[in-house]
Amino acid sequence: MKTTLRRDMLVTGVALALLLAWDATGWDLAAARLFGDATGFAARDTFLASHLLHDGGRIAAWLLLGALVVATLRTPQGAVTGPTRTERWRWIAVMLLAIVAVPAIKRFSLTSCPWDLAVFGGAAQHVSHWRFGVADGGGGHCFPSGHAVAAFGFFGQYFLWRGHDAVKARLWLAAVLVVGLLFGTAQLARGAHYPSHTLWSAWLCWAICVAAAQWAPRSRRPA
Repeated sequence: MKTTLRRDMLVTGVALALLLAWDATGWDLAAARLFGDATGFAARDTFLASHLLHDGGRIAAWLLLGALVVATLRTPQGAVTGPTRTERWRWIAVMLLAIVAVPAIKRFSLTSCPWDLAVFGGAAQHVSHWRFGVADGGGGHCFPSGHAVAAFGFFGQYFLWRGHDAVKARLWLAAVLVVGLLFGTAQLARGAHYPSHTLWSAWLCWAICVAAAQWAPRSRRPA
């Protein structure tokens, strides 16, 4: 247990340090310029970025969450192998917490989306999301990325399975990272978010899961 805690805290700390380093570089705007110019973002309303990866991704996330609920309901109360029904419910609750927490932070943010910036045809000026209370002249409410939570919110499945089936846990982790970065890239291409918006959503979801894992009762089943 202590080894797992140390590893979780190490990963969380290293990820935070790297994320703060990214913020310090100021490369968010440079990344946005790869996809947009003074006329806006060409991919903003495309089928792939807007409809498939944004709208479709959100629908897929809710369908997957629904499937996990059904799987939990079908899990026998006294199941011999795999996570117990109680464990499954606990991690579904943690995932819902992540889904709610990140958009809640976003509601209080004064940071606007890239497509609101004057350099991309809008009216806002680029202001770091660390300048709390400083408005940039745009609509705000764009930090961190709410859409990325449609993927990163499922970090909880990694924590659920890692004590029961290491291979399945790693597959969940890999899938969540790949899909989350795909969603983030789509939003970057659309001008909806900077890379840091996606990365902070990932870190917040991970940190919530790490905290929940330390408070969760230890499973009495052999790993």
